[in-house]
Amino acid sequence: MAKSTTGKAEPLTLLIVEDQAGHRRALEAHFSKTYHVLTAEHGERAVELASQQPIHLAIIDLILPGAMHGLELLQKILQMHPNARAILITARPTVRTAVQALKNGAIDYIEKPVDLEELKAKVDSAAEQYRQTQQVAQPSQQPSDTLDLSGIVGNSAPMQEVYQMIRKVASSNATVLIRGESGTGKELVAKAIHRNSSRAKGPFIAVSCAALPETLLESELFGHEKSAFTGATTQRQGRFELAHGGTLFLDEIGEVSLAIQVKLLRVLQEHAFERLGGNKTIKVDVRLIAATNKDLKQMVEQRTFREDLYYRLHVIEIYLPPLRERREDIPLLVEHFLRRYNEENGRRLQAATPEALEALMRYHWPGNVRELENTIERAVVLADPDAEWLTPDLLPRSITAA
Repeated sequence: MAKSTTGKAEPLTLLIVEDQAGHRRALEAHFSKTYHVLTAEHGERAVELASQQPIHLAIIDLILPGAMHGLELLQKILQMHPNARAILITARPTVRTAVQALKNGAIDYIEKPVDLEELKAKVDSAAEQYRQTQQVAQPSQQPSDTLDLSGIVGNSAPMQEVYQMIRKVASSNATVLIRGESGTGKELVAKAIHRNSSRAKGPFIAVSCAALPETLLESELFGHEKSAFTGATTQRQGRFELAHGGTLFLDEIGEVSLAIQVKLLRVLQEHAFERLGGNKTIKVDVRLIAATNKDLKQMVEQRTFREDLYYRLHVIEIYLPPLRERREDIPLLVEHFLRRYNEENGRRLQAATPEALEALMRYHWPGNVRELENTIERAVVLADPDAEWLTPDLLPRSITAA
């Protein structure tokens, strides 16, 4: 969360949407000592305010004048600010109303006539929830005893589970298998485990097993002696040696041949190997993290992956969900990528319009976060230099027509 020049946290922004002027003024006066308060008399004005600045908390009357009712407004605000915490005010509370409010993303509701102290307690509780979420979402601003999750973006429940697993396994030396579809960010998780471990000062070495043929991959991993094969004019250290004292990340481990699997198994068991063409045993202290988009257990049944290596790798498994299983993170990811590519391309896009964000939320993202990142980069490049909004015309037709 942002801090002022005095080092104190700036007050959270509270949006109050209430059509009755007297009630609106009373709520504003009650909360302005603790929060930065914005007020709106109807949904359209509230959307306008939410599009111009961050909204952390919201109090929304369920019945509003105009075409937009409270539940619809709630959805629009959460699309723009997915971490916001909202409380609905209703004059006619029913079980159905409460369920609908919670389904739409509200964390609580209160009935009229409003008890200001009860509402204050609910808002303060929502503010504390928001601050706790930000402690995970913005690790760079956290004390040294919290996780460094640089580069990983998301506050959804599936991602919270990932963060908890990173926290639990980082302090150990156990082998970790990260499972997830292509483009979900498996290497980012591997780097986070490394950065939060006792090996953080050691090297982090990554190898894409799918990018190299078997002969080159073996040399890449274990190194080779001079004249070990045609073209080997000098001795070369492999990635296991280079990762000594740190972490070796093997991406797409399911692509490794059975012959190399045998050698990997020996390294995991004995922490030793020989270079290609050599007979000197080299001892290494390396933590291995592997990743795959394949079902290794099924490969074991098909005898294309060694069962003993599978269980050596599968000490700890972290499942990284595809983007379609955590759609609520899309607005946060869009904001993150806009900042990055605005800076790289000299653009000034502030946010996606509600229409563009709706299209992004509706799309199924077969390429996951990587595809979303490429989409935002494309939009930034195509945008006019003076444009401030990411509009649907900047998105590929495959997304807007989804």
